[in-house]
Amino acid sequence: MSDPIQVSDTVRVPGEAIRFKAVRAGGAGGQNVNKVSSKVELRIDLLAIEGLPEDALARLRTSQRNRLDAEGLWMVVSDRTRDQLKNLDDARDKVVEAIRAALVRPIIRRATKPTKGSKERRLDSKKRTSQTKAQRRGSFD
Repeated sequence: MSDPIQVSDTVRVPGEAIRFKAVRAGGAGGQNVNKVSSKVELRIDLLAIEGLPEDALARLRTSQRNRLDAEGLWMVVSDRTRDQLKNLDDARDKVVEAIRAALVRPIIRRATKPTKGSKERRLDSKKRTSQTKAQRRGSFD
């Protein structure tokens, strides 16, 4: 069981919803990568997040759909550094950032009609372009 993650005043990921696992990281590090388990995997039960509204949960599920495992747990991975504790902090920061992004409701764009002034400006511009091109044409008499 891990420490709970406080996202905001009302939203919190309880420790029971978090599964922590340390694994060996690949990449640079020489022999260190073969000996030390510095990569961190957090698996979080989305349904156990406290205070998360249904619409935010749907947005979070959609944004993280490629990181959900077969059980429906959200997998957050960090192997940014060679230090396990720094990677754990980084993974927890990723969780907070993703949940905060899901809490923001997207602005719905409503289609509007062009104004009378914008229509007139567009037509004036077209007339000017037409006149400029007409002046370029020479007469072949």
